[in-house]
Amino acid sequence: MIDENGEQLGIMSPRDAIREAEDRELDLVEVAPKAVPPVCRIMDYGKYRYEQKRRLREAKKHQHTVSVKEVKYRPKIDPHDFEFKTKHVREFLTEGNKVKVTVMFRGREMAHPEFGREILRKVLEATKDLSSDHFDVDRQQFDGRNMSLTLSPTAKA
Repeated sequence: MIDENGEQLGIMSPRDAIREAEDRELDLVEVAPKAVPPVCRIMDYGKYRYEQKRRLREAKKHQHTVSVKEVKYRPKIDPHDFEFKTKHVREFLTEGNKVKVTVMFRGREMAHPEFGREILRKVLEATKDLSSDHFDVDRQQFDGRNMSLTLSPTAKA
């Protein structure tokens, strides 16, 4: 049996423990039921639950969830469009998100995978200071009609 200040009161019968908790106008909570003898604590259970929820809310506020953002390119992309999309990739990486860079192929474009590899190479070159991954672009294969790779942000980003 442990009191509300954390001091041990010794081994008691359940009836005596309940009476002691009622005298102090607090609750008797079983902390370790599998211990021999079971460990109980005198506490304000409502206040304890409230503090637990509050700590959980505080922890949620300070955590950052990493999500995977996807940016899609085409093999015959205009230079301005490429720069615009690559700027978004850089923004996502600085925010701490992973970025999936996908090159989509249609029709006869499938016959020239080197165009897609060149796009991926340019994206890797433009984001090498923000991403921690190293890819061999020449080994990238088709995944259906797409060619993709996933960039992870560096710790300093």
